[in-house]
Amino acid sequence: MKTVAVIGGGPAGLAAAEVMAESELAVTVYEAKPSAARKFLMAGKSGLNLTHDAPLSDLRVAYAEAGPWLNPAVAAFDSTAIVKWAEGLGQEMFTGSTGRVFPKAMKASPLLRAWLARLNDLGVERRMRWRWKGWSDGTLAFDTPEGTQSVEADAVVLALGGASWARLGSDGAWADILAEQGIALAPFAAANAAVSVAWSEHMNDHLGAPIKGVAWRAGNFRSRGEAMVSTRGLEGGGIYSVSRGVREGAVLNVDLCPDLSVEEVTARLARPRGKNSLSNHLRKVLKLDRIKLALLNEWARPLPQDLRTLATVIKSLTVGNAGLRPIDEAISTAGGVPAVALDAALMLRARPGVFCAGEMLDWEAPTGGYLLTACLATGRHAGRGVVEYLET
Repeated sequence: MKTVAVIGGGPAGLAAAEVMAESELAVTVYEAKPSAARKFLMAGKSGLNLTHDAPLSDLRVAYAEAGPWLNPAVAAFDSTAIVKWAEGLGQEMFTGSTGRVFPKAMKASPLLRAWLARLNDLGVERRMRWRWKGWSDGTLAFDTPEGTQSVEADAVVLALGGASWARLGSDGAWADILAEQGIALAPFAAANAAVSVAWSEHMNDHLGAPIKGVAWRAGNFRSRGEAMVSTRGLEGGGIYSVSRGVREGAVLNVDLCPDLSVEEVTARLARPRGKNSLSNHLRKVLKLDRIKLALLNEWARPLPQDLRTLATVIKSLTVGNAGLRPIDEAISTAGGVPAVALDAALMLRARPGVFCAGEMLDWEAPTGGYLLTACLATGRHAGRGVVEYLET
């Protein structure tokens, strides 16, 4: 039997292992951590958003900048195929109102246990606490609990993740190994990240408060999603969706009344105020809740006296921030192995027989199921590439 080493025990690596084992290759997964798919399990703690129920054309929009090289992988394992695969592992699935698809168990652990059991049945072996150190005299070198080990394989799948959440295994250390092989990599950058805000003491009472019913904007990126005030800044889906714009230097704005025009806000502000304070007036005529008023005062005091100017501020409040939180806190990363370094099967042009998959590839996508979809799809695509490579 031909032997394949899969380096990285996350979703992409396990997906590649499954495809190859089904084709009767001898597959071993090597993982630096004590257990597999730690970031996958972390993602599932608050509800595993496995994919997004959308037609292939919409999925392609989510990966637009990755271009044609990613499209075949996603087309071959789209959201419909992912749901069927998960159900085949005994996981009942459902689609939420926003199109996000979850297991009814709302956890990653049952799916992962069933998946690992299937891999065991297929004969896939796993080596935990084996950290890949690169190549030595043509063989794969690993640091292991028993010391340095060398492994020969007919093909290799690298599925080593990006550069966020190092404690879960995605530390980006593999970048130096590939750079030594002459492979030019795209620099890592935070994606789907929170923003840093140095709050005044007046915001202490609002820490942990959700921000709902607003619209965020940073450059060309827009979002109507929610966010949360944290001790370090702003986080949540609404912020993650526009974080790329912040990363690229755009000003971050929030529209506190996204369903009203500037003219409509101005007209409401002009209603008789009576003895109400300005805060009460804003609360009554614009339905601004406590957290929206707090944000308005945090970033726009002293508030303009001219009503149209005030309306403009409410519709486009500049968010005072210090950029994105550190890359290790980001949900995902951009950068990594670029398309020009790979052939159509995701094999490294500089290292025949070595394939790449998952987040270590240079692509980014929003949250909402798109990240896991592409990791699973590229893993399977690389696995099929190995099968074809070893058959030639």
